[in-house]
Amino acid sequence: MHAKGGPPLGHVLSRTAARAEVHLLALSALPPAVAGSARRLCASVVTPAGAHRSDLVSLIVARAEAVGADAVLTFSEYAVVAVAEACEALGLAGAGGASALARDKRLMRRTWQRHGLSQPEFRPVGTEADLHAAARSLPGPLLLKAAWSAGSTAHQIIRSPHEVSAAWARSCDVMAESARLGYAELHVAEADADYVVEQIVTGTASDWFDEPGWGDYVSVEGVVANGTFHPVCLSGRMPTVEPFTERASITPALLARDAQDRIVDLARRAVDALGLRDCGTHTEIKLGADGSMWLIETAARFGGAMTVPQIEEVFGLDLVGMLVDHLLGHPVAWPEQVLTPAQARGAAGSLVVLAVDGRGRAWPVRKVWDFRAVSADITLSRGSRLSVVEESSLADGSVVPVYDPAAGANTMAALCLLSAADARTVLRDFETLVDALPRVLPAAQPEEVSV
Repeated sequence: MHAKGGPPLGHVLSRTAARAEVHLLALSALPPAVAGSARRLCASVVTPAGAHRSDLVSLIVARAEAVGADAVLTFSEYAVVAVAEACEALGLAGAGGASALARDKRLMRRTWQRHGLSQPEFRPVGTEADLHAAARSLPGPLLLKAAWSAGSTAHQIIRSPHEVSAAWARSCDVMAESARLGYAELHVAEADADYVVEQIVTGTASDWFDEPGWGDYVSVEGVVANGTFHPVCLSGRMPTVEPFTERASITPALLARDAQDRIVDLARRAVDALGLRDCGTHTEIKLGADGSMWLIETAARFGGAMTVPQIEEVFGLDLVGMLVDHLLGHPVAWPEQVLTPAQARGAAGSLVVLAVDGRGRAWPVRKVWDFRAVSADITLSRGSRLSVVEESSLADGSVVPVYDPAAGANTMAALCLLSAADARTVLRDFETLVDALPRVLPAAQPEEVSV
C-alpha cells in the first residue's frame, strides 16, 4: 500500500516485484517520476475514491481478498497501523496488534517507561492547558511533538513558560497544513490532536566519534521476524537543523565496536518492549556524555528517505526483498549479528536540501533548485558519485522553499544520494555541498518568488 513518506516508491516496487506479483493500492498520487514504471511492474494499480477511505482497514482487507494476496505491506509511516490491523484481520504476517505502540509517541514512551528504558522525561498533552501544566512540571528546555507525526513535523522548542501558547498554536497549524499535503496519519481519527512534550537531553557526539562533524544521534536499522529482532546496521547523522530536522543520514556510522554493541543492546530492548512481530524497524538513539544514551523513537517499518538503498549499496542486502520473502513464508538468512564499518563496501548517504547553511542560518537570497548546476559546479572527493532522487525532489527550475523550523522536512527542496569510498568522505562531501549550495544555485527572480 502506497502513501506519502518512506523509501522511494520506485526502489521498493522494483525489489518487491522481483519477488512476487504486486498489486498496488495507492492512497497518495504516484510520483510522476515512477508512475510509468509502477504500472509496468504491478499487476494492478488501484487509487480508491475518497468515499472508500473512511474505513481504511476494510478497504485494505477487501482489496487483498479480491487479488488473493499472500502478504500486505507498506513502507509509509502514515499507513503502518492500518496495514498491521488489516494483516491481523486477514491472518497474514505483519507488525501485529502492538503496531500502534511504535506509532503513537505517547504509547511508545509509556511502554518504555514501564520497562525502565532510558529516555527523556515526558508528558502526554492534548490541550494547551495540558502543555502549560507539563511545562511547569518538567525541567526545560522542552520539545513539543505531535504524537503521530514524522519527519520532525510540528516540533517546537519551549525554553520558557511564556512560549507555551505560541508553540501550541504553531504546532496545531503545522499539523493541519501537513494533513492537507498528505503527510498525516491515515487510520487513527483525530490523530492530529495528540501531542507529547519531553525534556531536551544534551547530546555529545565527541564522546562517540573520533572526528568532528557527526550528529549526536544514530539509528539502528533492523527487522523483526517471528517476533525476534535482527539488527542489521547503524546509520550516522550530520547535526540536525533547529529544532531537530534531519539533514543527512550516512551508512555506516563510524563507531567503535563496543560502542555499537551498547547502542544495539538498547535498540533491542526498545524493540522487544514494543512486542512487534514481522516488520522492518528503525530505532533512533540520542548519544550523550560518558556513554549515556536516550531512546528517541522506534518505527515499525524501515527507515525513510534513502536508508534502505544505502544499506543495499553498502552491505549488499536487499532488505525490501528479504522482508517480502519472509512475509511470504520463505526462509531468509538475516545477519547473525549487526554489521560493522569493517564489513562495508564503501559508504553512502542521503542529504536533504534545506535553505539553510551549515550553521542552520537561512540563505539570505531565495534560490532556484537546479541539480545540473550542483553536479557541474561543486567539486567533491575523487570517486564520489552524486545523484538526485527525482521522485523526492522538486523539478529543476522550482523555487527552493524557505526553511520553516516547525514544518521540518516539509520544506525540503530535494533529496540527494552520495556514494563514496568511506563514511568520512561522505560526511566531508556533504559539508562541502551544504556550504556551496547557496553559491551555485541560481537566484530566484521576483516574479518566481511571488507565485
